[in-house]
Amino acid sequence: MRHARFIDRGRIREGVWQGGALIDEEGHVVSEEQVTWLPPIEPRTVYGLALNYADHAAELSLEKPKEPVLFIKPNASLIGHRAPIVYPEGVEYMHYEAELAVIIGRAGRRIRPAHAFDHVLGYTIANDVTVRDFVGNMFRPPIRAKGFDTFGPLGPWWVDAADVPDPHQLEIRTYVNGEVRQRGNTRDLIFRIDEVISFISSFVTLRPGDVILTGTPPGISPVKPGDVIDIEIEGIGRLVNPVVDEAKGEPAREVLS
Repeated sequence: MRHARFIDRGRIREGVWQGGALIDEEGHVVSEEQVTWLPPIEPRTVYGLALNYADHAAELSLEKPKEPVLFIKPNASLIGHRAPIVYPEGVEYMHYEAELAVIIGRAGRRIRPAHAFDHVLGYTIANDVTVRDFVGNMFRPPIRAKGFDTFGPLGPWWVDAADVPDPHQLEIRTYVNGEVRQRGNTRDLIFRIDEVISFISSFVTLRPGDVILTGTPPGISPVKPGDVIDIEIEGIGRLVNPVVDEAKGEPAREVLS
């Protein structure tokens, strides 16, 4: 099942994507073009994983890490499908990072790898938007580089774990204005999902709603205002977001309490 959150006629709705249609919690078909898509869940904490594909580390001239390299993605950065990513003024190099995102459904501490998938609720797509200008090294958490408002697209929906038989065999592609810029497969993860869950839970309790971004494959490249970023992950869906210029005024974000 594909679970979505969206705003329709001023109200936050929860629904599903089924048979090529968006259906709200009351069973009504709603126009996917007219709703405001939200991140499909409201995460407690978003854990990011850097350099989790060897070829991506190589393209940045960095060594393959010996253990997971973690950072926190601010919740304020999160936006939904089709929402605009704002290109900050004065930035020289901003890029996409297509990632499989893991949603925790059951709390746990010191989770063994053999039991890690018992704690997974499902999966979604993330775009870990990054400004390379502000990445100095992996010993300084890249909060500024990855933490701007709108730098965390998630969606368009999340998929039940049971509907993704092997999350380590998923094709990932990123298109910019229809051109393939990034291509990879989750089989090439340096640290597998069960290992990452075990590692994080060795020092902090993972809780329902936590999200883990599993890293991006090679193929990053600059984007500019006017570009449209389209990320596709096999078995999950397509997450699409345009890039807009902050200098021309950040578009209003509909926020409901």
